[in-house]
Amino acid sequence: MTPFPASLTTLNTPLPRDANATPAGGEPLGDLPEWDLTDLYAGEDAPELTRDMAWLETECAAFAADYEGKLADLSADEMLRCIQRNEKIDEIAGRIMSFAGLRYYQVTTDGDRAKFMSDCEGKLTEYTTPLVFFSLEFNRIEDSTYEAMMAANADLARYRPALDRLRAMKPYQLSDELEKFLHDASVVGASAWNKLFDETIAGLTFDVMGEELGIEATLNFLTDQDRSKREAGARALAEVFGKNVRTFARVHNTLAKEKEIGDRWRGLPTPQSGRHLANHVEPEVVEALRDAVVAAYPRLSHRYYKLKAKWLGLDTLQVWDRNAPLPMEETRLVGWEEARKTVMDAYAGFDPEMAKLAEPFFTDGWIDAGVKPGKAPGAFAHPTVTTVHPYVMLNYLGKPRDVMTLAHELGHGVHQVLAAGQGEMLSSTPLTLAETASVFGEMLTFRAMLDGAKDDAQRKVMLAGKVEDMINTVVRQIAFYDFECKLHAARREGELTPEDIDALWMSVQAESLGPVFEYMEGYEHFWAYIPHFVHSPFYVYAYAFGDGLVNALYAAYEDAPEGFQEKYFDMLKAGGSKHHKELLAPFGLDASDPAFWDKGLSMIEGFIDELEALEG
Repeated sequence: MTPFPASLTTLNTPLPRDANATPAGGEPLGDLPEWDLTDLYAGEDAPELTRDMAWLETECAAFAADYEGKLADLSADEMLRCIQRNEKIDEIAGRIMSFAGLRYYQVTTDGDRAKFMSDCEGKLTEYTTPLVFFSLEFNRIEDSTYEAMMAANADLARYRPALDRLRAMKPYQLSDELEKFLHDASVVGASAWNKLFDETIAGLTFDVMGEELGIEATLNFLTDQDRSKREAGARALAEVFGKNVRTFARVHNTLAKEKEIGDRWRGLPTPQSGRHLANHVEPEVVEALRDAVVAAYPRLSHRYYKLKAKWLGLDTLQVWDRNAPLPMEETRLVGWEEARKTVMDAYAGFDPEMAKLAEPFFTDGWIDAGVKPGKAPGAFAHPTVTTVHPYVMLNYLGKPRDVMTLAHELGHGVHQVLAAGQGEMLSSTPLTLAETASVFGEMLTFRAMLDGAKDDAQRKVMLAGKVEDMINTVVRQIAFYDFECKLHAARREGELTPEDIDALWMSVQAESLGPVFEYMEGYEHFWAYIPHFVHSPFYVYAYAFGDGLVNALYAAYEDAPEGFQEKYFDMLKAGGSKHHKELLAPFGLDASDPAFWDKGLSMIEGFIDELEALEG
């Protein structure tokens, strides 16, 4: 089980600033909610947690005793029982690690919480090691036997999408003994380097204009109205990242090499192959997306940032201007209750059922919103397990983009609630589809706010903000994906110095951002703080996939709104039980069609057209 979140939006949402609920200016944000984790466990000494841990130890051993060496000889009914027992083990393990992980992310600098999570992870690794046989042995079942089992029991056949994904790894699995060794060693491999990265990031302090700040507060300066403050924040980030760049380079070198060794032993053809298999998406579909976005750089980011430079009265932009607010943008803070009403009204405008599904997040302790010392940066929605409910983490400080982050993460939460009916094995959505509901929730909120714009000036600010978010979600994430591709390819040739990694980073930044930008000394180190590269290699293309998919979906909604809601909810309820082709077919869409991605990109282009028209 992975205790870290299923969806982080750190990369495409500028981060909040202060640890207080009353930011600069004295305007309170209101009563910011905190998590109530008691739906998982009342505490780390809860008797239910002790009971579940003991059950897990016993059941894992019993499962191995009952089934190891016997899978191919099971009847369809016996295989169904086996799958259901395995699913229950996943559920209990997921519940434990969700509790440990969420507590840790609330205060990553708390040694007791870090130890508790590590201890839980160590015990679960120990208990589940006897289960490593299952996927290996299941994949050795002959295709004819597998097909006969599926045909013989409809309840078993319901699990087929998950089992087919499992069998997709069949050509790449190692011997049982080696797989067990890798499972045991995982706690001192990638998991340990992930923790080192998290703890290093959480412990960094930055001197910004004489004030010592954490990474959240410092990153927030990059969106300040005052250009001198933006520059101060950027230079502080560059200085501290530079001082720690060797540690971050060591983390990346080690993880990329570990991945290369694993991929080589498994025979995976490319560093990206494992992610594509996990996402249940064809490599050519991802490459079509990547190529379409890169080809569109001049029509999207280059064109937009040229406009932005004009609005800011600048000939060239510095990196601290990329997420700068526009001069005509209102600087007022959006209180929590206003943010809640804005998002909930937009959700209800689409369908009252959507708002009803979102309501418990606000009323039942499912959101942790405030910025606090040691809290993990960014935002995420973590699904926990299907017998509980998701939890949303924000770092809310009242900026308009924070409202969009709320809409985004709440979309994830609604998706996870709806998909829970599929059960533990089928509820989890491949990353390529995991961003669908979140980006759609953002789009609903944006469209509702745009419709309420009081004049062209306000409309212009809102359109510009949306274009920036879309560029951050599509262009920037594909640039990140290219950086990862280059990093892993280069690491296969040997150890990379920090300067080597810096050069790879700058090559994709210059290409994606365009000629209007200049780059300060130290910006070459900004790859260092991005968690996706460490926690989830090649995750980032899922953002662009999701944005393009939602843009096409929203166009379908505008073209034919009648009956759309029912099809949309059916898609979310499907979770991971269907391939993207099946999910999109009712809407007349097909992601394997190269023209599909141009549809999504044309929506961004249309917004830029409107911005240029508003210039007069």
